[in-house]
Parts: sequence; C-alpha cells; structure tokens
Amino acid sequence: MKDILYTYESASGQAISLPKSEFFCSRNVPKPLRNNLAAILGVQAVLGTDKYLGLPSMIGRNRNSTFAYIKDRVWQKINSWSSKCLSKAGREVMIKSVLQAIPSYVMSIFQLPATLINTIEKMMNSFWWGHGRTNQRGINWLSWEKLSMHKTNGGLGFKDLTALNLAMLGKQGWKFLTGPDSLVSRMFKAKYFPKNTFLAATIGHNPNYV
Repeated sequence: MKDILYTYESASGQAISLPKSEFFCSRNVPKPLRNNLAAILGVQAVLGTDKYLGLPSMIGRNRNSTFAYIKDRVWQKINSWSSKCLSKAGREVMIKSVLQAIPSYVMSIFQLPATLINTIEKMMNSFWWGHGRTNQRGINWLSWEKLSMHKTNGGLGFKDLTALNLAMLGKQGWKFLTGPDSLVSRMFKAKYFPKNTFLAATIGHNPNYV
C-alpha cells in the first residue's frame, strides 16, 4: 500500500498528507494488528469516519441519525429567516432556491429515510405558513402534498422530496445504462452485477447502502 502511494506521489506530484489521513478496521481485526497497521502506514486508526466530500462515509442501521445533519441544516436556515419579515413570494423563493437544494446532493447518491423526508417537508410547510422560531404554533392550512402540486393543478410547484429522491437515483441508473464504459459504471458492475445487467441486478447479501 505504501509503495502504491509513493508511486502515485511521484507520478502526480501530489503528496499525501498522512497526519490528515485515517483508516477504519472492522471489529474482527485484533487490536495489536490494528496498531501495527497504523504504525506502518503512519496514519491514525479511528472507530468510525464522519463525512467525506459532504457525504457520510459509513451508514449504520440507524439511518435517521446518519442523515440527521441534513435536517439540522434546514432547521438552521429556517431559524435564520424566521425573524425577518418575508412576503409569501420571498418565502416561496427561499424554499425553492435554498431549502430544497440542501438535500439534493445527498439524494443523488442515497435514498433518504421516509421519516426524515417527512420531517423536512413539515418544517418547510410550517415556514411557508409563517411558523418559525418566533412563532412555533399555527395552522398549516394545506398539506405539503397539496403545495407540491403543479401550479396549474392548484399547487405552488414545491418539490415532492420523495419523488425527487427517486428521480435523482434513477438518473444515476440511467448513467449506468447509457455510459457503461465510464469508470463508475465499470466499478459498480464489477462489484454488484458482474454477470448480469443493471436492470436485472438483484441486491446481494449485506450490500453497501449505495
């Protein structure tokens, strides 16, 4: 592994920062072996990683807690605007341009839990009807399902986050079908459906959450 890293450094001219690097071992790896690996590689062994490039590196059984940071970011944005006197048009722009864009990057990779999506939609619905940090109680005169309908059908054109999540994941699948020679397509095929096509692939034993 160290020879591979040295070869990469000499070929690319980019040095790897070992003090900022870390590695994770499963529980089946004995502690002495884990310490030896850390000493040889010169990196720190950790119990679990947080996020990499804005995405969670590891996803356990409790997916709501793993993706809870998305809900927290939406809540922080709502709290920062609740004390301001925004018109209905201003709230609409804020929801469509900012709040609904927060989870879009994660939703292009992972399928978020339904309970988490429902919580985020309820928060945006309350913000739309003027219930924020200074006014927690109030009546949501229409459900988010009604508000997310197209304007020609009586809605406001807000996004249905569940449908958006599935659409963005479907876009990834479309890339596998139309670009089979790309690096990510070849990697997924070799790992998850080496003897089959993407549409005929099945979920194997203990797969990655992706």
